Amino acid sequence: MADVMSMEDIHATAARLNVDLSSLDLGSIRLPPAEDFGIVSDDEDLKEEESLEFEEGFANIIVVDNLPVVPKEKFEKLEGVIRKIYSQIGVIKEDGLWMPVDSETQKTLGYCFIEYNTPQEAELAKEKTNGYKLDRSHIFAVNMFDDIEKFMKVPEEWAPPETRPYTPGENLQKWLTDEKARDQFVIRAGTDTEVLWNDARQSKPELVYKRSYWTESFVQWSPLGTYLATVHRQGAAVWGGATTFNRLMRYAHPQVKLIDFSPGERFLVTYSSHEPSNPRDTHRVVINIFDVRTGKVMRDFKGSADEFATGGTGGVSGVSWPVFRWGGGKDDKYFARIGKNVISVYETETFTLIDKKSIKVENVVDFSWSPTDPILALFVPELGGGNQPARVSLVQIPSKEELRQKNLFSVSDCKMYWQSNGDYLAVKVDRYTKTKKSTYTGFELFRIKERDIPIEVLELENKNDKIIAFAWEPKGHRFAVIHGDNPRPDVSFYSMRSGTSTGRVSKLTTLKGKQANALYWSPSGRFIILAGLKGFNGQLEFYNVDELETMAQAEHFMATDVEWDPTGRYVVTAVTSVHEMENGFNVWSFNGKLLYRIPRDHFFQFLWRPRPPSFLSPEKEEEIAKNLKKYSKKYEAEDQDVSLLLSEQDREKRRMLKEEWDRWVSEWKRLHEEEKLERQKLRDGEASDDEEEYEAKEVEIEELLDVSEEVISFD
Repeated sequence: MADVMSMEDIHATAARLNVDLSSLDLGSIRLPPAEDFGIVSDDEDLKEEESLEFEEGFANIIVVDNLPVVPKEKFEKLEGVIRKIYSQIGVIKEDGLWMPVDSETQKTLGYCFIEYNTPQEAELAKEKTNGYKLDRSHIFAVNMFDDIEKFMKVPEEWAPPETRPYTPGENLQKWLTDEKARDQFVIRAGTDTEVLWNDARQSKPELVYKRSYWTESFVQWSPLGTYLATVHRQGAAVWGGATTFNRLMRYAHPQVKLIDFSPGERFLVTYSSHEPSNPRDTHRVVINIFDVRTGKVMRDFKGSADEFATGGTGGVSGVSWPVFRWGGGKDDKYFARIGKNVISVYETETFTLIDKKSIKVENVVDFSWSPTDPILALFVPELGGGNQPARVSLVQIPSKEELRQKNLFSVSDCKMYWQSNGDYLAVKVDRYTKTKKSTYTGFELFRIKERDIPIEVLELENKNDKIIAFAWEPKGHRFAVIHGDNPRPDVSFYSMRSGTSTGRVSKLTTLKGKQANALYWSPSGRFIILAGLKGFNGQLEFYNVDELETMAQAEHFMATDVEWDPTGRYVVTAVTSVHEMENGFNVWSFNGKLLYRIPRDHFFQFLWRPRPPSFLSPEKEEEIAKNLKKYSKKYEAEDQDVSLLLSEQDREKRRMLKEEWDRWVSEWKRLHEEEKLERQKLRDGEASDDEEEYEAKEVEIEELLDVSEEVISFD
């Protein structure tokens, strides 16, 4: 701000400089462009208001072309149709729909202008309706009003675009090239979020990136490990990079609560729920589907919580997540949601319903996709008091052809489990007994890849056993079941192959009386952890299913989570902040050896970074497994080097501790020598410090403390 001078100061300064103020033409004085020397103009506020009004422009107006040309008597009907289409997207301003009319013919000119309340609504209307087919002859062409000026500046003659040199972006998968073949993980504790290497050889993690207040609720890896997503009040963001974590894209979605990636990482689904102004109304739900790379909204869904509840009924708590389930493998071709008596399947090329209509399935309550193929498994419960049986159907997409159907009787509940390769589908069926007073459980096992999809029924030896947990072996043919009503249930292992026959299920073994209520297979199969969480206080049994033997038993007191790393080499058990004490995580080898512990107060989250599928063919992987000894020599030598290095470090540490001890002893000896004369004085001139030269004597000393006289009467 410039200094303020009084008129007296101005006249005094002019007299000192011999300047005649009366001869100056103040109107001819011009300040340099954009310079006011700190002096605010009287009309500055007015100028700011004008600039704001100018900046708003016409960004909230769209132009809709290719409308029908109609006479005056059909004008109102056409306007109603247009208003109905565009009012679903946003709020049209009062008098915000204008359709020009030819003054001579009194017919519309085939286009209109629509003014929304906000530019965002106008942009969304353009995205959603450009190319909209009103009928065969009229396909909408929608543009922003502000783009008209840009179109007017298009040159008459075409000129080739400027060729820009290619600049490669960062390698977002560089972490996969780590020379030590380590895996990364992310943790959240307190206000900090950290990404670390799991360095099992060094028995400690190595920090990659750390940031405080990185997210406002949770973090989530994308399915192939390319991105780390964070959640904020304004929306979500994804991070990644070759050596660090940079923000790659933002996704605007106020008050976002949940996010979900498509399997191939092409799309990100965000969810928010907003309280209604009227307490009697249900929450309003907003779901956006973004293109991960561009940040563009590909499709949005809005409605009440009831509309997004399972089966189309229920309140806010009835909304299941994820609302949209992705299918068709890693191509991200299809996604679907369940509604009242329908399954709505969308394809991602146009983000519209397949064949523009949902699949009608009366009273459908659940569905799930095959992990690898565009096949839907649907469950419909019994109807009419049991007159119409429950059923499980397999439906091919996009043809909507029913591949297989199985009717089920006396069903109380049903749950579906796909094997990771999509080879098998297990349907756990809870059935009523004849008295209807209790239930028992069995399994319907579908062999998806075999001809006509044969189905096999599996019942436990004790049909009344409660099923506590079920889990398929990843990429394998075996599954495990925890069953029983005792405090120590049994664990049974089954195979979909029986000896030389691959078409019959067989039991491998049953482990009696285990402290387990959860099953965690290694991602590479073969090994499994039988975990006793919650009431079992973190009991762990590491089991080899190939050899049918226990490798180790351990305990992580109060453990709440078990997470295998993507390679199946290491596993983490964690105690999160649901418990106030013992927060942190332990890292174990696949065979149950504790490698290291990391305590962390207020520990919220642990997530291994996923790995994308290997580029090696199954034949190549099999060849490597056969020649493992040849390949392992290199890594055994590296392990030996690391072991020697650690041994050397341990020796160096012990040497330093010994030197420190020797220095401490030397210092005390020096002090002892300096205080020798003082000790001699205290011993009345005795010079020796050797205790053996002294003789201990007991000396009794009598001392008169008090004398008193008392007269005693003999009467």
